[in-house]
Amino acid sequence: MKQNHSLKTPMDAQRITSREIANITGKLHKVVLKAIREMEPAWEKECGHKFVLTSEVINMPQGGIRLIPVFSLTKTESLFVATKFSDEARARLVLRWQQLEFQQAIDDHLAHEPQPPLLLETEHDIMQRCDEIRHEQIATQNAPADGCLTTTELAELAEMTFTQMARLLVKKGLLVFRGRHYHLAEAYEGTGLARERIHQYYTLRGDMRKCTYPVWTRLGCQKIFELLAL
Repeated sequence: MKQNHSLKTPMDAQRITSREIANITGKLHKVVLKAIREMEPAWEKECGHKFVLTSEVINMPQGGIRLIPVFSLTKTESLFVATKFSDEARARLVLRWQQLEFQQAIDDHLAHEPQPPLLLETEHDIMQRCDEIRHEQIATQNAPADGCLTTTELAELAEMTFTQMARLLVKKGLLVFRGRHYHLAEAYEGTGLARERIHQYYTLRGDMRKCTYPVWTRLGCQKIFELLAL
């Protein structure tokens, strides 16, 4: 008793149509269709399924389109049908399958390759992304100073101007004026009265500059208000 292998033919397997086979082998499509239909019963008996029959749109010489029946075959199925063809026709079909499989291997390899990040296309995109990165960096660096008050904010609470408050803190020895900016006096560094906050800005020529200035912790605010009460 002959064994039925019941081979499955997945629809996503690489395939070739009867029209492509006709073009490759130099035969009329109707001749290829006839060969496929003649060999289909034997294939169904051994493998448990028929060849896939579908349709294809072709353009008519005078305009318009027409649907024609075509078979969609796997490599094994097409080479089985090609046993009815000449040696030259079979050879051309085998070479065509080599090309298809080589291209498929390339496509599969590229599909698993990590894709490079999309390049920013415009100068505006580049500048915007640079700003985002810079803001993230500054926010991270300034995180330890979160919740602290600036000298300006302290001055407002004391109903003073920034200049009045800054001069008072210089007089009391908490601040020093150096390099066009106020800095925490060395005597109070590491005492927990203040933290450093970074400020970035651009010159008129577009050069980026960075400076640091002290902001006051709860302990520092208490110290300053004690000085104001004296």
